[in-house]
Amino acid sequence: MSRLGRLLGLVRRTPTVLRTLAPLRPAQLRAQVAHLFTGVQAPVRLDAASLALAVEAPSTPFLDPAPHVDVRPAAGDSLALELLSLALEVVPGTVDWATDRHGPLFAYHLHEQAWLRHAGLAPAARRAVLDDWIARHREGVGWDPHPISLRLLSWGKLLLSAGALPPDEDLRSRVIRSMADQAETLARGVEVRLQANHLLSNRIGVVWAGLLFEGEDADRWRAGSEALLAELDAQVHRDGTHEERSPMYHSLILENGLDLLNLARQSPRTPDGFVEALGGVLGRMTRALARFTGPGDRIALFADSAWGVAAEPPALFDYADRLGVVEGRPGPGDLPFDDSGYARIDGGDFVLIASTAGPSPDHQPGHAHCDVLAFELFVGGRRLVTDTGVYEYRPGEHRDRARATASHATLRFDGKEQSEVWAAHRVGGRARVEPVEAGADFAEYVVRGWSRGAPRHVRRFERASGEIVVRDTVRSGGHAVESRLPLAPEWTVELLGERARVRHADGTVVTIELEGGLAWTIERAPFHPTFHAEVERNVLVGRGVTPLGSTLRFRRD
Repeated sequence: MSRLGRLLGLVRRTPTVLRTLAPLRPAQLRAQVAHLFTGVQAPVRLDAASLALAVEAPSTPFLDPAPHVDVRPAAGDSLALELLSLALEVVPGTVDWATDRHGPLFAYHLHEQAWLRHAGLAPAARRAVLDDWIARHREGVGWDPHPISLRLLSWGKLLLSAGALPPDEDLRSRVIRSMADQAETLARGVEVRLQANHLLSNRIGVVWAGLLFEGEDADRWRAGSEALLAELDAQVHRDGTHEERSPMYHSLILENGLDLLNLARQSPRTPDGFVEALGGVLGRMTRALARFTGPGDRIALFADSAWGVAAEPPALFDYADRLGVVEGRPGPGDLPFDDSGYARIDGGDFVLIASTAGPSPDHQPGHAHCDVLAFELFVGGRRLVTDTGVYEYRPGEHRDRARATASHATLRFDGKEQSEVWAAHRVGGRARVEPVEAGADFAEYVVRGWSRGAPRHVRRFERASGEIVVRDTVRSGGHAVESRLPLAPEWTVELLGERARVRHADGTVVTIELEGGLAWTIERAPFHPTFHAEVERNVLVGRGVTPLGSTLRFRRD
């Protein structure tokens, strides 16, 4: 769609657009308007003859590419590439670097080129791809700020990893010259309009280039270290949770930060105090990651989160330990975080992780879902109640469904959404949630949806002897209400009057007491544990009319 077409579409949705734009920061709003007319920063070409590597290989190895990456040699010179469960044949010299075949997210991952570090690739294959990209992708999506940010890290890791590239000084010179152009393009075009993880990745990429290289241009990039630390201070809460409240993006940012710390500890160009300041933030982030890592060592799937896109928590804990930002694996803690909008209750066999805040941050909630007061529940190390995950980012049925209130373990009223989610990453009116009180064994919150007349919903999470209890109270009458419990695919369920009996594939049995007069049924709905994957699973749905006093009791048989 043309820029004019997008603009006309926004005009037609004026009330929603105004609610979406109202929380934007002034500089962000100005950048958004400028982007409508000018687009992203055009590629910059520098004379990089004086630029040289300033660092030898770090003593702490980098992590391998994320689990969603798979690449291997195929027929002739081609490579069979799989990213985000989608396949593409890569033949150097004929690669369609401008492909939109699988959508913009796939294109970004294609151009970030973490996949070039996959162990299945020979150095010669990496050289062929690097030369092809440098020669043939002179402009286009690969020059957007976000893929530049992450490609700088990917290519830098190749340069610093012994044997990753052929012993070819001309190749290294071409790569460094291209990286200089990319770093300068990025430095001039950081994504103020988007903020959040994009802006943070931009600043990490610029400083990475400033510490990796030496030369006049690199001095300018290194000077961005103060802006990076200020951005980290703004985006990472005191309890260590990233402001977007997505466990997946939290993990991605944490790995990028750990990579930069790894480089900073080796580089002679690192500013005084930078390692200590960066390490302090990353230590908080590592401890926060433990809070929304469930038994089984996988993240909770709140907001835009899917498995396999970021490094798994145990790998991140180990990396952080080897870099000295934590000692060993952090404990998960319990009950509410300080600032993050999550609560965790460990109660014997049960672990409950709850989302206790609305779309966040106010100025960029693009990865938020209608998941206020939703929860995931684990029993005996097995995930029982689970969020829906994410299928894709392209607008349409899959995207709408993943963000909808009905896809989360919370209440929906009158068939309306908690927040005014629209397009693929937009939020107009927002649900508002406040803590009521918390004690040693409980936490209670109240939420009201964005739409006019939405009822006040109080939810209380408790641990009792051998039980986890979830209590819902709605005092205003006349609202149709649905209470939903989406179950992990490994569990079967049967309804026995006012209770449900759920059984895991390994024989574990849990009884759920369904108190409060709702009419419960068993329905089927999709689960998206990874991008572009869909698995059918059971959902318990209770329907009724407010006022409501409902209690769910989970007990292992």
